[in-house]
Amino acid sequence: MFVSFPYEPRKLQATESRLEAIKKAAKLGLKGDSLALAAGMLPTEYRQLVQFDPIAEWAELTGRAEGEYEASELLHTAAQNGDSRAALAILQNVHGWVAKQQLSIDVEQRISITAALEQAQSRVVDALSHQESETVEFKEVPTKQKKLKVA
Repeated sequence: MFVSFPYEPRKLQATESRLEAIKKAAKLGLKGDSLALAAGMLPTEYRQLVQFDPIAEWAELTGRAEGEYEASELLHTAAQNGDSRAALAILQNVHGWVAKQQLSIDVEQRISITAALEQAQSRVVDALSHQESETVEFKEVPTKQKKLKVA
């Protein structure tokens, strides 16, 4: 048995209360479907509202800007009052500052082939002059040979 449920889509309009709800949700940092649900709409309804009435998108952008402004103001106030973590957060996230992680030393040295050969030759000469001369005598050592018995 087939039962039909009556369904009538809601007609959404960008009323003042709906725009305030969108602005409040965006100010808290919500996006997309979460923003729509927090503002009391289904995600599809919110997308339709933004598509048909640009003032809804303006409310979202205004809410985001106000939220960012308040957070930035709090960080700057804390940094001015001596909070070093807040100052570091501002430096890193706003100004793109990154602490040095390693020390790099660039030394440019040019070596000519003839100078390298001269240095190698002087090292060989030094090594030979520092060695003591050794005389080695070879003597024949008499060995006893055992006779093998054949069985």
